Amino acid sequence: MRRFFSRNLPGYMFLLPWLLGFFLLALGPILASLYLGFTRYDMVSAPRWVGLDNYQYMFERDRRFWKALEVTFTYVALAVPLRLAMALAVAMLLDKGLRSIGLYRAIFYLPSILGASIAIAILWRAMFGIDGVVNQALALFGIQGIGWITTPSTSIYTMVVLAMWQFGSPMLIFLAGLRSIPRDLYEASEIDGTSPVRQFFRITLPLLAPVVFFNLVLQMIEAFKTFSSAFIISNGTGAPADSLLFYTVYLFNEAFRFFRMGYASALAWVLLVIIAVITVIAFATSKYWVHYENERD
Repeated sequence: MRRFFSRNLPGYMFLLPWLLGFFLLALGPILASLYLGFTRYDMVSAPRWVGLDNYQYMFERDRRFWKALEVTFTYVALAVPLRLAMALAVAMLLDKGLRSIGLYRAIFYLPSILGASIAIAILWRAMFGIDGVVNQALALFGIQGIGWITTPSTSIYTMVVLAMWQFGSPMLIFLAGLRSIPRDLYEASEIDGTSPVRQFFRITLPLLAPVVFFNLVLQMIEAFKTFSSAFIISNGTGAPADSLLFYTVYLFNEAFRFFRMGYASALAWVLLVIIAVITVIAFATSKYWVHYENERD
């Protein structure tokens, strides 16, 4: 035991702030929500045990629950790959040895800092409104725009565009991964006359697969948790016609607008299980397309 602590104590000291925060601030509410998921609780009267009623109502009779799942899965399926593609493209551009690359990194990372803010969500509503900048730009080409956010068939795509704009975090991780690929591989392929496109698919993408996988898992989890921008852009209701009823927005409304805390707790645990299952599937399938340098044939 003494040997274990002597070897691992520095690592646990670095983990100590997170461990203290988790056990003192997070673990209690997590366990409380697990219990409340089996109760009817309105924050005024005491929780009343109802067993599996919340989950039964959710899966059998709550149409808005299924609509929230549809909206959220659509958003995740569109936003995550497009954001990763944008991040990889910009990272490859910055990997070309540009001058003042630190400045470019800061400029491209800025939307990721601002993108989740309330101000940017309000700005997004104004840009894609009927009199917004987007429609004014389209008018220059004689195209009559629509209310992109107020039209149910297009509102979700405005959220996807906003997600693509927030590519800074995965871009930095991609850039670090690109810098770790040995340059002699590219030099050897250039001597053999390999085209840049072939280099990308035969060298860059395979060697970058662990980084792609890491970014994929992180961005997928973040996409499932999207809240502030969806809440502001949809006026907190999922409008229009529930086309922006993200799962987190629906959960928030159940908890803090209708004070159905028990049902909201059950919704939170279902979301946790969904993310956990998809993450496990991602790890299970990664062995077919993610390869690490220390792996042996």
